[in-house]
Amino acid sequence: MTITAAAPDTTRHSVALPCGLRSPAAARRITARWLDAAGCGARTADAVTIVSELVTNAVRHTRGPCRLTLTVRAGVLDIAVADDSEVIPDVHRRTPGGERGGFGLDIVRRLGGAVTVVPRLGGKTVHVALALGARPAGAPVPP
Repeated sequence: MTITAAAPDTTRHSVALPCGLRSPAAARRITARWLDAAGCGARTADAVTIVSELVTNAVRHTRGPCRLTLTVRAGVLDIAVADDSEVIPDVHRRTPGGERGGFGLDIVRRLGGAVTVVPRLGGKTVHVALALGARPAGAPVPP
């Protein structure tokens, strides 16, 4: 008996980025071009914003390189940024009034992204799942 299965509907792209001030901009360009080439352009602006926030956090809070991985499966884009810090971000913390920053994960959630942090020995990976259809009705537009 022969069993055949359809190939999974998965498209993936991964790139290493140095820890530097130019990495967020490079990650934005890579994401926009890849999503366009993969035919997943409906939420490109939202995805690019999310990538920018995650890579900026990695550059700002770690000393080593990070890895951006974009995976599309069944209409959902998984944006993953892995870095070498074992410090798990508090995804519910608000920055006190006088401090700069602290808005990135809030922006990600406003865009409809579901945030998951996966710790690992020597670092962590922050994942954001973003539905590639149109932005959900009633979803607030980020500032």
